[in-house]
Amino acid sequence: MRPAENAQLALLLEVSGTPKPGNVDRERDLPDLRFEDFLAGAVGAGAGLRAAESDSIGIAFERAVEGMADLHGENTQFGALLLLVPLVRAASEGDLSPAGAERVVRNTTVEDAAAFYRAFEHCSVFVSDPPAEWDAVDVRRGAAAIPAVEERGLTLFDVMALGDADDVAREWTGGFERSFRVADRIEELSGPLSDRAATAFCEELARRPDTLVAKKHGEGIARRVSEQVAAFDGNERLLGALARVFVERGINPGTTADVVAAGLFVALERGVEA
Repeated sequence: MRPAENAQLALLLEVSGTPKPGNVDRERDLPDLRFEDFLAGAVGAGAGLRAAESDSIGIAFERAVEGMADLHGENTQFGALLLLVPLVRAASEGDLSPAGAERVVRNTTVEDAAAFYRAFEHCSVFVSDPPAEWDAVDVRRGAAAIPAVEERGLTLFDVMALGDADDVAREWTGGFERSFRVADRIEELSGPLSDRAATAFCEELARRPDTLVAKKHGEGIARRVSEQVAAFDGNERLLGALARVFVERGINPGTTADVVAAGLFVALERGVEA
């Protein structure tokens, strides 16, 4: 399959894995998001992911987000697409490696950054308050922030560097370290790929507190979530019960899921076997 198709498959496999405490999977919905919404998002993102094979990173990302949100208007895979688009480009250029991915993101432009800001016009994305000196380029301003971005000459890589407290942004500025680590782990595991994805999700969440949870609920709760998942490692019954508790409390480790989707893509491109 071409890289764009593997990226779509990665999105579908990620959401299908279960249990993933706090997140939508094939057995659990959230009050405002359903399993079917994620399937539709993965299908809708296809045109943008195909564009990522040759078009500019920013334009491809905006198109992917627009397609993701087209059917239901919700953010299902915004962060995952932000990781997948440069990885698709790296794969298309024949260098799907940390160095290859880093070269792609460092070569982004101010125009890519503008397209990234326009992507925020298509759906609601939870973002923390920026430092006061960066208020003019707050991504929540969407297209209204583009003049300030252009005035400061910020590339999309520069914008990601401003948000490196977020683990998706940190992947951009850190050579996609976790994405490739997850890919290695998925290749080591056995069984259906969706099950491996769920295992990798729980292991990653146990290893590192989720930054989306930290932004919404505080770092203390994010650490506690990771400790609870680590305590139930490998016990699907207890992890399933924990999933119900997290959903009731509105705890959604979405950033970890984004990284797992990226890792799945890398593993698929490497030819991982189910």
